Amino acid sequence: QAPLVESGGGSVQAGGSLRLSCSASGYPSKWNYCHGWFRQRPGYEREEVAGIDNAQSATYAKSVRGRFTISKDYPKNILYLQMNNLKSEDTAVYYCAARRCGETTYNWWGQGTQVTVSP
Repeated sequence: QAPLVESGGGSVQAGGSLRLSCSASGYPSKWNYCHGWFRQRPGYEREEVAGIDNAQSATYAKSVRGRFTISKDYPKNILYLQMNNLKSEDTAVYYCAARRCGETTYNWWGQGTQVTVSP
């Protein structure tokens, strides 16, 4: 079983919304873990689009700031990425990931979910 399992990807028209979910069940889900959403677009390197620490403080890539919102339901141990006003350039495979807070390396990854935004 993958440590993290994403869901919620799909196809949407530009301007639409999607919410990605990431269920965390395969790694030590203690409170001191930080999480992130990454994406890999065709022809581009994987990039972090949003991160959240154990104090629920969030950071965003400039390209998605104001459109995407990362959140975590700690009791259910589910990570979310709400994506609004989607653009064709948001088309990518999206991954959730976890790391120990205080470290920079993400050690646990999901399998990815495809998001396709049509013009």
